[in-house]
Amino acid sequence: MSSEQNLLAALSDAMVEAVARAGESVVLVDARRRFPASGIAYSSELALTADHVVEREDDIYIQLADGSRKSATLVGRDPGADLALLRVSGGGLTAAEPALEPARVGQLVLALGRPTEEGIQASLGVVSAVGGPARTGRGGLLEKFLRTDTIPYPGFSGGPLIDAAGRVLGLNTSGLAPGGMALTLPTQLAWQTAEALARHGRVRRGYLGIRSQPVMIPAAQQRSLGREQETGLLLIGVEEDSPAASGGLLIGDILVGLAGEPIIDPDQLLSRLAGSLVGQSVMVEILRGGQPMTIQVTIGERK
Repeated sequence: MSSEQNLLAALSDAMVEAVARAGESVVLVDARRRFPASGIAYSSELALTADHVVEREDDIYIQLADGSRKSATLVGRDPGADLALLRVSGGGLTAAEPALEPARVGQLVLALGRPTEEGIQASLGVVSAVGGPARTGRGGLLEKFLRTDTIPYPGFSGGPLIDAAGRVLGLNTSGLAPGGMALTLPTQLAWQTAEALARHGRVRRGYLGIRSQPVMIPAAQQRSLGREQETGLLLIGVEEDSPAASGGLLIGDILVGLAGEPIIDPDQLLSRLAGSLVGQSVMVEILRGGQPMTIQVTIGERK
């Protein structure tokens, strides 16, 4: 056997081992009228899946790698990111191992699913793009997403994208992009959402109570800020009794920073307001009459 054949055989064996290893953490999710979908064991008793495949909140069933079938309950869901967290009765799941490094363009990957009782299924490909932030068709904002050329077979939504060692790079779903195009939510984002759902049953999103539009910042005002920042957000509306109004923000202010980070467009503001800032008093950096100011605002929670 030539060295090239040996290399291909070794690669093939490694792929088989990766699927077997990661497959222990991939579950079948039976929570909709049509064929089942897939999920990832987040812990010994929690499974993460795509929100759009959880069409009912009662009579949910999970099938493990060993073929055992268990009932599950919905812990919480985040439609904007198309993620749902399920609690499996009696536990017994084998928690997935996240990858140590984020996915890279050109990286060899496998998409896994367990949409039938026949066992694990796999599709080989490469990471074709890393993108974000981007708004989703479900009203959310993805800080980052992956595109691959793996084939998203029916029922693969909710299953993992893994590396050559069987570690999870992200969760695959066809429920975010138009036309059912498959995207992958990176593990860090998916795991953060799972943690929030486990704690609160929902993802807490911050709220200022403003309407804004991007504007250019003249060079002189950039110098007064002490940094190069070409755009900010002009406030064209401040809701009555909102966190912004209570903090003293006014129509005509240009918002240029929040909690120590520059803000250059509405998507960046939306991303910055997610999760941990809710309920906190943070520094909002503005330009008022061309002069820099800082105002303390307590971030509200969007209901």
